Amino acid sequence: QVQLVESGGGLVQAGGSLRLSCAASERTFSTYAMGWFRQAPGKEREFVAGISWSGISTYYTDSVKGRFTISRDNAKNTVYLQMNSMKPEDTAVYYCAATQKRSSLGIYSGGFYSTRDRYDYWGQGTQVTVSS
Repeated sequence: QVQLVESGGGLVQAGGSLRLSCAASERTFSTYAMGWFRQAPGKEREFVAGISWSGISTYYTDSVKGRFTISRDNAKNTVYLQMNSMKPEDTAVYYCAATQKRSSLGIYSGGFYSTRDRYDYWGQGTQVTVSS
């Protein structure tokens, strides 16, 4: 059972930056693909960014491309989400998620890992609020 703990959320002004962290309890962290999702009030939880088990491959939803960066440090069992040029529409609870599922080809595919049901483990979420 993987336990995920997010941190780094808070209140920021539009145009500002935040860095989210997600610490995993699992010693085999490097075998998990990781993702960040977010859920705004009254909306479905949506994919934000994903990263392969090695960290070589990443994938982003269009609305955050060029502003957000996902990365991971397998030695620290931690995945990060650097958020720059933030907008009020980025306001949401942000969740990290982990999975050992693999696509049929065994390679990292953004289309495969941008779907919620690919992930087996979720953190408790951290609130991010962007004021205008």
